[in-house]
Amino acid sequence: MEGSTDLARFYARAYSQAPADAARYSRWRALGALGKADHVVALCALGGVRPASVLEVGCGDGALLSGLQRRGFAERLAGVEIAQEAVAIARARPGIAAVELYDGTRLPFAARAFDLGILSHVLEHVPDPSALLREVARVCAAIVVEVPLEANWSARRAAKREHAAEVGHLQCLDRAGARQIVARAGLVIGAELEDPLPLRAHTFFAATPAARATATAKWGLRSTAHRLAPPLARRAFTVHYACLCQQPAA
Repeated sequence: MEGSTDLARFYARAYSQAPADAARYSRWRALGALGKADHVVALCALGGVRPASVLEVGCGDGALLSGLQRRGFAERLAGVEIAQEAVAIARARPGIAAVELYDGTRLPFAARAFDLGILSHVLEHVPDPSALLREVARVCAAIVVEVPLEANWSARRAAKREHAAEVGHLQCLDRAGARQIVARAGLVIGAELEDPLPLRAHTFFAATPAARATATAKWGLRSTAHRLAPPLARRAFTVHYACLCQQPAA
Protein backbone atom coordinates (compact mmCIF):
# COMPACT_ATOMS: atom_id res chain seq x y z
CA MET A 1 0.00 0.00 0.00
CA GLU A 2 2.85 2.41 0.75
CA GLY A 3 4.16 1.93 -2.79
CA SER A 4 0.74 2.79 -4.20
CA THR A 5 0.61 5.89 -1.99
CA ASP A 6 4.01 7.06 -3.23
CA LEU A 7 2.95 6.49 -6.83
CA ALA A 8 -0.27 8.42 -6.29
CA ARG A 9 1.72 11.36 -4.93
CA PHE A 10 4.07 11.21 -7.92
CA TYR A 11 1.21 11.37 -10.41
CA ALA A 12 -0.63 14.01 -8.43
CA ARG A 13 2.43 16.22 -8.98
CA ALA A 14 2.64 15.21 -12.65
CA TYR A 15 -0.94 16.30 -13.32
CA SER A 16 -0.67 19.50 -11.27
CA GLN A 17 2.00 21.34 -13.26
CA ALA A 18 2.10 24.97 -14.30
CA PRO A 19 -0.33 25.62 -17.20
CA ALA A 20 2.36 25.83 -19.91
CA ASP A 21 4.04 22.60 -18.77
CA ALA A 22 0.69 20.89 -18.29
CA ALA A 23 -0.36 21.71 -21.85
CA ARG A 24 2.94 20.48 -23.27
CA TYR A 25 2.85 17.17 -21.43
CA SER A 26 -0.81 16.73 -22.29
CA ARG A 27 0.20 16.91 -25.96
CA TRP A 28 3.02 14.43 -25.25
CA ARG A 29 0.61 11.98 -23.62
CA ALA A 30 -1.81 12.38 -26.53
CA LEU A 31 1.00 11.64 -28.97
CA GLY A 32 2.04 8.55 -27.04
CA ALA A 33 -1.56 7.38 -26.89
CA LEU A 34 -1.69 7.16 -30.69
CA GLY A 35 0.94 4.45 -30.77
CA LYS A 36 -0.39 2.70 -27.67
CA ALA A 37 -3.87 2.49 -29.19
CA ASP A 38 -2.36 1.09 -32.40
CA HIS A 39 -0.61 -1.58 -30.32
CA VAL A 40 -3.83 -2.58 -28.51
CA VAL A 41 -5.74 -2.88 -31.78
CA ALA A 42 -2.93 -4.82 -33.50
CA LEU A 43 -2.44 -7.29 -30.64
CA CYS A 44 -6.14 -8.01 -30.32
CA ALA A 45 -6.34 -8.62 -34.06
CA LEU A 46 -3.37 -10.99 -33.89
CA GLY A 47 -4.87 -12.84 -30.92
CA GLY A 48 -8.43 -12.97 -32.23
CA VAL A 49 -9.77 -10.90 -29.30
CA ARG A 50 -12.82 -8.75 -30.07
CA PRO A 51 -13.72 -7.05 -26.80
CA ALA A 52 -17.06 -5.43 -26.10
CA SER A 53 -15.80 -4.01 -22.78
CA VAL A 54 -12.37 -2.60 -21.89
CA LEU A 55 -10.82 -1.56 -18.59
CA GLU A 56 -7.60 0.44 -18.58
CA VAL A 57 -5.79 0.15 -15.26
CA GLY A 58 -3.68 3.26 -14.72
CA CYS A 59 -5.57 5.19 -17.40
CA GLY A 60 -3.96 8.54 -16.58
CA ASP A 61 -5.83 11.38 -18.25
CA GLY A 62 -7.77 8.99 -20.51
CA ALA A 63 -5.82 9.70 -23.71
CA LEU A 64 -5.46 6.03 -24.67
CA LEU A 65 -9.11 5.27 -23.98
CA SER A 66 -10.08 8.26 -26.11
CA GLY A 67 -7.89 6.96 -28.91
CA LEU A 68 -9.66 3.61 -28.78
CA GLN A 69 -13.05 5.32 -28.65
CA ARG A 70 -12.27 7.24 -31.83
CA ARG A 71 -11.45 3.92 -33.51
CA GLY A 72 -14.78 2.42 -32.42
CA PHE A 73 -12.79 -0.30 -30.69
CA ALA A 74 -15.30 -1.45 -28.04
CA GLU A 75 -18.81 -0.70 -26.86
CA ARG A 76 -17.79 0.15 -23.29
CA LEU A 77 -14.54 1.81 -22.23
CA ALA A 78 -13.69 2.37 -18.58
CA GLY A 79 -10.64 3.20 -16.52
CA VAL A 80 -9.20 3.28 -13.03
CA GLU A 81 -6.44 5.56 -11.82
CA ILE A 82 -4.67 6.28 -8.53
CA ALA A 83 -4.31 10.06 -9.03
CA GLN A 84 -7.45 12.11 -8.42
CA GLU A 85 -6.15 14.89 -10.66
CA ALA A 86 -5.94 12.49 -13.62
CA VAL A 87 -9.35 10.98 -12.84
CA ALA A 88 -10.94 14.43 -13.12
CA ILE A 89 -9.40 14.99 -16.57
CA ALA A 90 -10.31 11.52 -17.85
CA ARG A 91 -13.92 11.78 -16.64
CA ALA A 92 -14.39 14.89 -18.76
CA ARG A 93 -13.53 13.07 -21.98
CA PRO A 94 -16.48 12.00 -24.16
CA GLY A 95 -17.02 8.34 -24.91
CA ILE A 96 -15.51 6.93 -21.69
CA ALA A 97 -18.20 5.18 -19.67
CA ALA A 98 -16.59 5.52 -16.24
CA VAL A 99 -13.30 6.43 -14.57
CA GLU A 100 -12.82 5.48 -10.95
CA LEU A 101 -10.21 6.24 -8.31
CA TYR A 102 -8.66 3.08 -6.85
CA ASP A 103 -5.99 2.12 -4.35
CA GLY A 104 -3.50 0.58 -6.77
CA THR A 105 -3.99 -2.89 -5.33
CA ARG A 106 -7.55 -4.25 -5.46
CA LEU A 107 -9.85 -3.52 -8.38
CA PRO A 108 -13.46 -2.77 -7.39
CA PHE A 109 -14.98 -5.18 -9.91
CA ALA A 110 -16.24 -8.76 -10.00
CA ALA A 111 -14.34 -11.56 -11.71
CA ARG A 112 -14.44 -11.36 -15.52
CA ALA A 113 -16.26 -8.04 -15.46
CA PHE A 114 -14.40 -6.94 -18.63
CA ASP A 115 -13.38 -8.63 -21.87
CA LEU A 116 -10.05 -6.81 -22.08
CA GLY A 117 -7.75 -5.10 -19.61
CA ILE A 118 -4.96 -2.69 -20.52
CA LEU A 119 -1.80 -2.03 -18.51
CA SER A 120 0.09 0.42 -20.70
CA HIS A 121 3.32 1.72 -19.15
CA VAL A 122 2.16 0.83 -15.66
CA LEU A 123 4.03 -2.32 -14.59
CA GLU A 124 7.43 -0.61 -14.62
CA HIS A 125 6.10 1.74 -11.92
CA VAL A 126 5.00 -0.86 -9.35
CA PRO A 127 7.03 -2.91 -6.86
CA ASP A 128 5.27 -6.21 -7.64
CA PRO A 129 4.16 -6.15 -11.28
CA SER A 130 3.09 -9.81 -11.37
CA ALA A 131 0.72 -9.27 -8.43
CA LEU A 132 -0.96 -6.35 -10.20
CA LEU A 133 -1.18 -8.32 -13.44
CA ARG A 134 -2.80 -11.22 -11.56
CA GLU A 135 -5.40 -8.86 -10.10
CA VAL A 136 -6.20 -7.45 -13.54
CA ALA A 137 -6.47 -11.03 -14.86
CA ARG A 138 -9.08 -11.70 -12.18
CA VAL A 139 -11.26 -8.95 -13.62
CA CYS A 140 -10.41 -9.15 -17.34
CA ALA A 141 -10.50 -12.14 -19.70
CA ALA A 142 -7.42 -10.93 -21.62
CA ILE A 143 -4.90 -8.15 -21.00
CA VAL A 144 -2.67 -6.01 -23.19
CA VAL A 145 0.56 -5.11 -21.39
CA GLU A 146 3.05 -2.53 -22.65
CA VAL A 147 6.37 -1.63 -21.02
CA PRO A 148 9.62 0.06 -22.04
CA LEU A 149 12.59 -2.30 -22.31
CA GLU A 150 15.20 -0.23 -20.47
CA ALA A 151 17.79 -2.92 -19.71
CA ASN A 152 20.12 -1.75 -22.47
CA TRP A 153 23.41 0.05 -23.06
CA SER A 154 21.89 3.48 -23.69
CA ALA A 155 19.69 3.39 -20.58
CA ARG A 156 22.70 2.61 -18.37
CA ARG A 157 23.96 6.17 -18.75
CA ALA A 158 23.71 8.25 -15.59
CA ALA A 159 21.36 10.81 -17.17
CA LYS A 160 19.04 8.07 -18.37
CA ARG A 161 19.01 6.34 -14.97
CA GLU A 162 18.26 9.67 -13.30
CA HIS A 163 15.39 10.34 -15.69
CA ALA A 164 13.91 6.86 -15.12
CA ALA A 165 13.96 7.49 -11.38
CA GLU A 166 12.36 10.92 -11.84
CA VAL A 167 9.41 9.43 -13.74
CA GLY A 168 8.90 6.71 -11.14
CA HIS A 169 10.31 3.62 -12.85
CA LEU A 170 10.94 0.86 -10.31
CA GLN A 171 11.53 -1.94 -12.85
CA CYS A 172 14.28 -2.02 -15.49
CA LEU A 173 13.16 -4.71 -17.92
CA ASP A 174 14.38 -6.61 -20.91
CA ARG A 175 12.06 -8.79 -23.01
CA ALA A 176 12.82 -11.88 -20.93
CA GLY A 177 11.98 -9.96 -17.76
CA ALA A 178 8.67 -8.77 -19.21
CA ARG A 179 7.77 -12.29 -20.22
CA GLN A 180 8.70 -13.54 -16.76
CA ILE A 181 6.25 -11.10 -15.18
CA VAL A 182 3.51 -12.58 -17.35
CA ALA A 183 4.48 -16.16 -16.46
CA ARG A 184 4.57 -15.37 -12.72
CA ALA A 185 1.04 -14.00 -13.01
CA GLY A 186 -0.03 -17.42 -14.34
CA LEU A 187 -0.73 -16.15 -17.86
CA VAL A 188 0.50 -16.97 -21.35
CA ILE A 189 1.40 -14.65 -24.22
CA GLY A 190 -0.88 -14.89 -27.23
CA ALA A 191 0.79 -12.20 -29.37
CA GLU A 192 3.57 -9.65 -28.98
CA LEU A 193 5.17 -6.72 -30.77
CA GLU A 194 7.91 -4.12 -30.37
CA ASP A 195 8.09 -0.46 -31.33
CA PRO A 196 11.27 1.67 -31.53
CA LEU A 197 8.92 4.73 -31.58
CA PRO A 198 7.97 6.83 -34.61
CA LEU A 199 9.70 9.97 -35.84
CA ARG A 200 7.08 12.24 -34.25
CA ALA A 201 7.97 10.90 -30.81
CA HIS A 202 11.71 11.38 -31.30
CA THR A 203 11.30 14.99 -32.47
CA PHE A 204 8.60 16.12 -30.01
CA PHE A 205 10.94 17.81 -27.54
CA ALA A 206 13.35 19.11 -30.21
CA ALA A 207 13.06 22.91 -30.00
CA THR A 208 15.53 23.98 -32.71
CA PRO A 209 16.30 22.93 -36.30
CA ALA A 210 19.59 21.42 -35.14
CA ALA A 211 17.86 19.45 -32.41
CA ARG A 212 15.23 18.21 -34.86
CA ALA A 213 17.93 17.13 -37.30
CA THR A 214 19.71 15.21 -34.54
CA ALA A 215 16.47 13.59 -33.41
CA THR A 216 15.61 12.62 -36.98
CA ALA A 217 19.01 11.01 -37.49
CA LYS A 218 18.63 9.14 -34.18
CA TRP A 219 15.21 7.89 -35.25
CA GLY A 220 16.57 6.74 -38.62
CA LEU A 221 19.41 4.83 -37.02
CA ARG A 222 17.23 3.18 -34.39
CA SER A 223 14.37 2.23 -36.69
CA THR A 224 16.78 0.72 -39.21
CA ALA A 225 18.68 -1.18 -36.52
CA HIS A 226 15.45 -2.54 -35.06
CA ARG A 227 14.18 -3.61 -38.47
CA LEU A 228 17.40 -5.38 -39.45
CA ALA A 229 18.61 -6.77 -36.10
CA PRO A 230 15.97 -6.62 -33.33
CA PRO A 231 18.04 -8.48 -30.68
CA LEU A 232 20.97 -6.10 -31.15
CA ALA A 233 18.64 -3.10 -31.13
CA ARG A 234 17.12 -4.21 -27.83
CA ARG A 235 20.58 -4.41 -26.27
CA ALA A 236 21.54 -0.98 -27.62
CA PHE A 237 18.54 1.26 -26.86
CA THR A 238 15.02 1.34 -25.43
CA VAL A 239 12.12 -0.04 -27.42
CA HIS A 240 8.53 -0.47 -26.29
CA TYR A 241 7.32 -4.04 -25.86
CA ALA A 242 3.65 -4.99 -25.86
CA CYS A 243 1.96 -8.34 -25.51
CA LEU A 244 -1.48 -9.90 -25.28
CA CYS A 245 -1.77 -11.93 -22.06
CA GLN A 246 -4.35 -14.68 -21.74
CA GLN A 247 -5.33 -17.49 -19.42
CA PRO A 248 -3.59 -20.78 -20.25
CA ALA A 249 -5.66 -23.38 -22.06
CA ALA A 250 -7.38 -25.82 -19.75
